[in-house]
Amino acid sequence: MAKVYFVREEISIEIPVGTSVLEAEIQAGLAPDVPCGGQGTCGKCLVKVDGKPVLACQTKVEKDCQVEIPGKKNRGKILSEGFSRKVNFQPELQVKTVWLEKPETGEKKSEWERLVEAVYENPETEKASHTIQRNIKTDIEIAGSLYKKRISEAEWDVIYIDDEILDLQPCFASQDASKERQEDNYKGVHPLLFTASIDLGTTTIVGYLLDGRTGETLAVESRMNPQMQYGGDVIQRANYALEHGEDVLSACVRKVINEILESLSVKARKALPIDIENRKNEVTNEKKEANEQAVNGKLGSAEWMPGVEDIYQVSLVGNTCMHHLFLGISPASLVHAPYTPAISQSLTLRAADYGIHIHQKGQLLLLPNIAGYIGADTSGCLLALRQDLKDEITLMLDIGTNTEMILGNKYGLAACSAASGPAFEGAKIQCGMRGLPGAIDHVKYEDGKWQYTTIGGEKPVGLCGSGLIDLVAELLRAGLLEENGILHSGQERSDTFMLVPPQETVFAQCEQNMSEDAQSEKTECLQRNEKNGSGQSRFENDCGVCLTQKDIGEVQLAKAAIAAGIQLLLKKRNIEESQIQTVYLAGGFGNYMNAENAARIGLIPESFVKKVQCVGNIAGEGAKIALLNKNERHEIENAVRNMEFLELAACPEFQDCFVDELGFER
Repeated sequence: MAKVYFVREEISIEIPVGTSVLEAEIQAGLAPDVPCGGQGTCGKCLVKVDGKPVLACQTKVEKDCQVEIPGKKNRGKILSEGFSRKVNFQPELQVKTVWLEKPETGEKKSEWERLVEAVYENPETEKASHTIQRNIKTDIEIAGSLYKKRISEAEWDVIYIDDEILDLQPCFASQDASKERQEDNYKGVHPLLFTASIDLGTTTIVGYLLDGRTGETLAVESRMNPQMQYGGDVIQRANYALEHGEDVLSACVRKVINEILESLSVKARKALPIDIENRKNEVTNEKKEANEQAVNGKLGSAEWMPGVEDIYQVSLVGNTCMHHLFLGISPASLVHAPYTPAISQSLTLRAADYGIHIHQKGQLLLLPNIAGYIGADTSGCLLALRQDLKDEITLMLDIGTNTEMILGNKYGLAACSAASGPAFEGAKIQCGMRGLPGAIDHVKYEDGKWQYTTIGGEKPVGLCGSGLIDLVAELLRAGLLEENGILHSGQERSDTFMLVPPQETVFAQCEQNMSEDAQSEKTECLQRNEKNGSGQSRFENDCGVCLTQKDIGEVQLAKAAIAAGIQLLLKKRNIEESQIQTVYLAGGFGNYMNAENAARIGLIPESFVKKVQCVGNIAGEGAKIALLNKNERHEIENAVRNMEFLELAACPEFQDCFVDELGFER
């Protein structure tokens, strides 16, 4: 084992010798920028190891070392908040306090039958007892333990869903309560009951812990997606899975999800009263032991963490590729036309069967994939916004490598996915990067001067998506960029606009301190890039933060794909731009994008600017709502089933529309 200390972040971790520095960054919870998927071709993972600049993806840790990441002093902020609407609390997961009565002499009903009746029968309904018994799954383990449970404790909390009893937990009398049960004033301490939702993104994973009794969000936790080391986007990861299998990609993301769930449980327990916690622990040893045996028996190796066994449901959303890789399904159908998901319907699974360490009978809920590259995360967005219930016509845009769109109202919805590419996420842009500390996020040209801001107030490292859009828009306004995309910088190189000179970037010092070996590695990386046609390298950022003619071309391709998708979706639904009343911008990129500048470069119509509403991480909010209200979850399943789908690649008008949108004409 070797210790790796990240100097600027003040984080120390221990990893096996031979682990790449890139993997060490991911394990430390940092956000390495690796659009090439660790192939060593983009050069954007430049770090200093013991003072020597190297590529993190190509460098193995052989001994204890110190790592300095240019431009970072802290972890990048992961967007977890999103538009939140009030939802009636009607969960599928139910809890009911029952009194296990001693049977009468000569009574025919079994212990199990009497439990089922106590839980499911409603005195106000005329449902026959035998019908209830027939519809409920018989749990032999619980049934066999009922006599012992009834003798030890009379009052129990039964945790159940529509057709299955998941668990029985004893209630505890409070210190000032009589041991005798009193219907009117009995005060008991009820066991913990949690649910959790997971937003499985391509770059980040966000988890939310909810109180299963009230629906209140108790804790939030996030991590970087460890799959980044195998590819910066879904296509690269899908290709990796086809070549090497899905197991590695599935295992690493399941491991992180378990870490998130454990961390969430710890966070929630810190707020619990100590006396209640201690009282609970006294009687959970048996449950703990049983859980350990069940988990270890199925999963091979798992360490019990206090609290995770109290999670009974986990809902998960993600794009189609993330959805398939999590489940261990080959993404082959997403790589080859016509790009259909292997599974589209919603799923209710046993969490333990997929390596998720919660209650041994805990459930895993997955929202439906809509079609192709429109996945369960988009279903989550729809569940959060409920466009299908609105009279007004709305458009939802989730801009990324694939930009998902949903257009319509309660009279009909249509969806499509535009292959916008990774430009707005920093890939294929010479000085591009994700929204991390040091990234230029906003640019302004005023009174003949160029002004910019960076995330975290750090020295500039590169351009993130929002900064890229701002810079292109301001170059247009300043007359340095023609409507056809030709750049006239007015500087030494007409095809390159220098926004930040070399001496003002974090790379200046890095260049000065380069050893001969590092200089050689830099040359090799540039040669490799040229050979592979991958374009620019982060090593080349040493010249400052700039925008090249090639970068302009990448922006044109990205914005044209999105704009064409919007126009064709409008045509599909026979809707005019003026009829749209609200444009929802979802996700991290949409949350920080300047709508006026987006319209100036032609990414969205100018008529949309005043209609834009940034809604943040609504996919995560939708995952929570799936737990809070079972009826709404089923309604979304129906909405997705009835939704129209527009496959842009198969649309005969797409190419012409795409070409029309390439320019910057307003």
